[in-house]
Amino acid sequence: MQKKILELISLLFVIFILFQLFIYQWPQLFWWVSIFEISLISVLIVYYTMYFQKKYENQLSKELYQKLQQLFFNEHDTKIKEYKLKDIYELIDKIKDERSKQLEYFKNLDSYRKEYLGNVSHELKTPLFNVQGYISTLLDGATEDPIILNEYLKKADKNIERMINIIDDLETISQLESGSMILDIEDFDIESLINEVFEQMELLANKKGIQLVLEKENPNDVYIVNADKFRIRQVLINLISNSIKYGKEKGKTTIWLQKKQEKIFVCVEDNGIGIDEIHLPRIFERFYRVDKGRSREQGGTGLGLAIVKHIIEAHKQSITVQSQLGVGTKFQFSLKAV
Repeated sequence: MQKKILELISLLFVIFILFQLFIYQWPQLFWWVSIFEISLISVLIVYYTMYFQKKYENQLSKELYQKLQQLFFNEHDTKIKEYKLKDIYELIDKIKDERSKQLEYFKNLDSYRKEYLGNVSHELKTPLFNVQGYISTLLDGATEDPIILNEYLKKADKNIERMINIIDDLETISQLESGSMILDIEDFDIESLINEVFEQMELLANKKGIQLVLEKENPNDVYIVNADKFRIRQVLINLISNSIKYGKEKGKTTIWLQKKQEKIFVCVEDNGIGIDEIHLPRIFERFYRVDKGRSREQGGTGLGLAIVKHIIEAHKQSITVQSQLGVGTKFQFSLKAV
């Protein structure tokens, strides 16, 4: 717009100069035209000054905007034709918001790191102190009693096994989080794998009189998935063993299989003690326990569900949990169907 006005004023100026050449013989008219020309020149100077100032500001704004964008967002926006100070202010506000979010993230990360280190320390320290206590008692003379000797050695062995499990789980979750674990993807029948895990868990289930049941949406369907069989076995063992450990006496654990489009959904449902709603958002966190005392009594490491979540996410799938206190819990995850 400004450029068009300048062109118009320049055109008028040229016209008046040409007109002045023809009216030279009329002095009074000549002077009036001269005065008008001087005014036109003044306007022309003002407009040219404004035009070049605006152009310079736009170029400066463009360079500043692009440098800020590239510096903070690693982007280069070429869509904006005209850069204004308003755009820079908006970008600065965006940078401030991003920096606030990053600061909050790092604060939470630091808090999470401290909590995690504290949990690792506590989880390893407890069985280690137990082993130390048993050995100290034996060294103080309890070895003379064969019954106490045998009992304490068994307890020490159990605590050492728990430490090994914690370290193994930490190694597994570290590999999953870093992406260094390579999945051995293959096609396999998920129904057959579930039945294998049922056989493995049968003794544990029988101790509490818990019934293990497999249900299929369509009894005639074959449920073939594309996944890492060993890792999915880990997922099933963890979810099924949890449903047994925290299930009611003479209860029931049911696995449902459902096929939807290109996915197979596996649902592990029990009618056990359930989980309070306040715990559900953190249920997949490392070392998070709903009932700390009871979890340790059952021999858990506190890393099982975190590993389950990472394994499912490593397959680019998802897992969800629903639970009601005193009613039961349902975990559902998806796998790629074949």
